[in-house]
Amino acid sequence: MATNGDPSRPLFGGAFSAVIPPQSIDVSDIREIPDNQEVFIHSGTDQSIIIELLEHQDQIPDQEAARYHFTDITSSNDATGLEGTAILSVEPVGNDQIALQDSRSAWFLSGTQKVAKFNEQARNTVTIHLVLFRLPQYSTDVLITFNDPTVISPFSSSMGNPSAQAGGSPTSSPPHWTLEQFRATVQSFRLLDPSIFSS
Repeated sequence: MATNGDPSRPLFGGAFSAVIPPQSIDVSDIREIPDNQEVFIHSGTDQSIIIELLEHQDQIPDQEAARYHFTDITSSNDATGLEGTAILSVEPVGNDQIALQDSRSAWFLSGTQKVAKFNEQARNTVTIHLVLFRLPQYSTDVLITFNDPTVISPFSSSMGNPSAQAGGSPTSSPPHWTLEQFRATVQSFRLLDPSIFSS
């Protein structure tokens, strides 16, 4: 965590920074993750935030790029074609709402997917909020994804963790991450060292 009153956390070796919600665990402290990812999980729920540096897709128009990446996540989660997997909304994000002024455009997408945990067969309904920053000058798309389980299957291992279940309760501890907290992460995300793209 940064000092001097700055709540931002350094990311990717200090090349980026963002405010990460409280109760977060840096997954890289637990297991190895790819160099192009920063992954944070909630200490008491199944929520997660993933920040990824991806190859810029020149052939995909800006207005379609968020859908492209959502579809890619759908395929990775083996959720393609499943009922309940859908894109709910896609909207542009104005430059006045973000700190990352290097981005040519930014897009906010909300959708749902049926996702199985680990090697389980039971699928939970997960609301996925993602923001895509397009940085063609660095041949990079930056994807920030908030995975928020909303319906837990009775056959999922998450059923054994009451705090992991959707919405929680007003007195649940620790409290669930909110969409507002995710938006704060997105709004605070900034590039500090462009040399990361040439490394």
